[in-house]
Amino acid sequence: MHSGSLPSAWITRFAPLVLRNGTALDVACGTGRHARHMQSLGLQVTGLDRDAAAIDGLRGDIQGEWIVADIENGPWPLPHQQFDAVVVTNYLWRPLWPHILDSVAAGGLLLYETFAAGNEAFGKPSRADFLLQPGELLQVCAGWHIVAFEQGRLTAPDRVVQRIAARKPGLGPEAYLQRLPSA
Repeated sequence: MHSGSLPSAWITRFAPLVLRNGTALDVACGTGRHARHMQSLGLQVTGLDRDAAAIDGLRGDIQGEWIVADIENGPWPLPHQQFDAVVVTNYLWRPLWPHILDSVAAGGLLLYETFAAGNEAFGKPSRADFLLQPGELLQVCAGWHIVAFEQGRLTAPDRVVQRIAARKPGLGPEAYLQRLPSA
């Protein structure tokens, strides 16, 4: 339920906060709408998806590292790798929370947007397993600096979402300021 190849307005709004000369991981990247946007900001992009055809399409189209992996049924393919930004949209598999959070480097940004409870009134996903509960992303990111958080109904198309932009603690103020993008 997203607008074709256009990146999410949430992701484009907060992507400029990613540290310059940084790296980005697009989890469940599909056709790469967010990977493309992150690359347009000068970031080195890694995309991860179980759809080999989608990944093959990206390999010839966007410079980056493209990984085919079934992250729900197999091992996390990027152990111990960290990124300045991790982007996840329209995807939820709770057992991956530790891997996703560990993939964000100190001072890095998690940009997450997916469906939430209430979406069942508008279609799929409609199972509770695939819908965030109220405030769930805030709980997952407890102890992080919450840049922005929203939950509620959106239109065109109608859906209920929850989204967060959260910065992982741990990067000292001087190092952080040196790596911020120019305004």
